[in-house]
Amino acid sequence: MAIELDLRGLKCPLPVLHTRKALQAADPGTRIVVSCTDPMAAIDIPHLLQQRGDRLVSQERRDNVLVFTIERATST
Repeated sequence: MAIELDLRGLKCPLPVLHTRKALQAADPGTRIVVSCTDPMAAIDIPHLLQQRGDRLVSQERRDNVLVFTIERATST
C-alpha cells in the first residue's frame, strides 16, 4: 500500500509536520511518497525519519520538486 502526499508550495515546517502525521496514521510497512518544493525538506524529512526509525527508500529531485519515498517502520 502506498500513500501519496502532495505538499508542493508548503513552507517549513509544514512539509515535515504533514509527513509526521501521515507516518503516525500509517500501518507498519506502508510506503509514503512525499512531493514538496521547500528546499529545507531535504534536511528536515530525513532528520524526522532518523528520529522515528522509519526508512528513507529514495530521495530525488524532479525539476524543482523533491520526492521522498518512505517506508513506515514496523515499530516506532
